[in-house]
Amino acid sequence: MTYITFQQELFNTFESLHDGMDIILQAWPWYVTGPLIGAFVPIMLWLGSSFGVSGNLESICSIVGAGRVSDYFKFDLEARVPGLLFVLGAIVGGFIAANVLTSEGYSVDLTQAAVNSIAELGVSNFSGLQPTELFNWQFLTSWKGLLLLCFGGFLIGFGTRYAGGCTSGHSITGLSAFRPASLIATIGFFIGGLITTHFILPLILGQ
Repeated sequence: MTYITFQQELFNTFESLHDGMDIILQAWPWYVTGPLIGAFVPIMLWLGSSFGVSGNLESICSIVGAGRVSDYFKFDLEARVPGLLFVLGAIVGGFIAANVLTSEGYSVDLTQAAVNSIAELGVSNFSGLQPTELFNWQFLTSWKGLLLLCFGGFLIGFGTRYAGGCTSGHSITGLSAFRPASLIATIGFFIGGLITTHFILPLILGQ
């Protein structure tokens, strides 16, 4: 085999791999992603952990030495390893999906009614995975950014631990285990989301 032939064969191989990646580069329907997310519940339970994210905040605090300040953070970290690996995998997987496995020019598919409603709040750039008007360093230095991203992030972190779990811990793992507290928490998540979407967010961004 000559060098030119080998080069052509290599090029054809990469072309075939790229064509085969089309199914990954496109958005997957709910009836595929939903069961895949649900499949993680028995896997995490089998590993001795739960499908949740917020509980790992306690683990991280314990790792950095919070146990010296409060006995609350003194626990067996070995039992928390599956949860920490899950969060690490979500971060790494999300980065790869957004930067490698997403086709160029991809944006979230929104209805025209949703676009018109959000545009009234001053958000007009819908390219990418999140509105660039809200997720940028300049917006973070404004009072709206501090309120939404910093104070809102604090409320999410505090609220999930006070509630004993986040949306994935309660709404996926908890409901799968038929826990009444998780049902109440999930109802609260939806009510809070609706209030924020229709009242608080327009009040802040509309200023």
